[in-house]
Parts: sequence; C-alpha cells; structure tokens
Amino acid sequence: MRPVLGSLVFLVVVPGTMAGLIPWWLTGWDGQPVPFAQRGSGGLLIVTGLAVLLEAFARFALEGRGTPAPVAPTERLVVGGMYRHVRNPMYVAVLAVILGQALLLGSARLAWYALGFWALTASFVRFYEEPVLGRRYGAQYDRYRDNVRGWWPRLRPWRG
Repeated sequence: MRPVLGSLVFLVVVPGTMAGLIPWWLTGWDGQPVPFAQRGSGGLLIVTGLAVLLEAFARFALEGRGTPAPVAPTERLVVGGMYRHVRNPMYVAVLAVILGQALLLGSARLAWYALGFWALTASFVRFYEEPVLGRRYGAQYDRYRDNVRGWWPRLRPWRG
C-alpha cells in the first residue's frame, strides 16, 4: 500500500505541477481561437498522455514495488506495460499533455515551455537517472536500455 500512496502523492505533486499548475500559470487557460482539428488533436494528446501517465505510475507501484520519487525507488526494474515501448513513458506523457494544451489553446508560450521541459527532463534522465539505474540494476538495465528507446516509442513492444 505504501508504494501506491507514495506514487499517488508524487503524481499529484510533480506531474500535477509540470502539466497543470505551470501551464495554468503561463496561460490562465485562456486560449486563441484554433481550428477544430487542432483542438481535437490537442484533446487527444491530453487524454492519451494522461492515460499513459496513470498506467506508468500504477506500474511503478505494482510491478516495481516503489515510487518514481528518488527517495523511494522501486525494488524491481519496471519493464512492463508502456515501458516495453519507451523507457521514459512518464516524461513522454507529461510532454504530450503540455503539447496537447499548447494545441488546444493555440499557445506558443506553452509550446516553448514544452521544449524547455523536454530539454530539462532529457538532461536529468541522461546525467542522473540513467547512471543511477545502471548502478542499481546492472546488466538488466543495460539490456533494457539497448533495446528500448528513451523518447520515441517502439511500435512493437519489447519482449525481453
């Protein structure tokens, strides 16, 4: 139960801030008139991103028996679900939500924020997360990293 509660708190605080509070602060949810197709695409990105985010968080708690928070990491390397398609589904999902908001609201400011979010996140993953995971899970993580891309999902799931 502890991993579930810890993941839930982390979900509300971190992605909630990055994909909710900051975009609201940048836009006040006020948007420009945009074509229906653009609104639809934005809405689809938001819904898909939220679904992926929730699945990834649940998988951390149930499969990994831990949380995404560095202070309470998983006991096991999480490689199921969306993690069979991409190594960073949580970050990709948050990015999709932000980009969806940018499309929905017609906001260049949110598009620039999405780019900055990705740059910061990619740097964090490269220089902190990957070395930590490599030390923690060794050859298991190396094999996973060699077969599953970090940012662009595989069409067919990895079956390692």
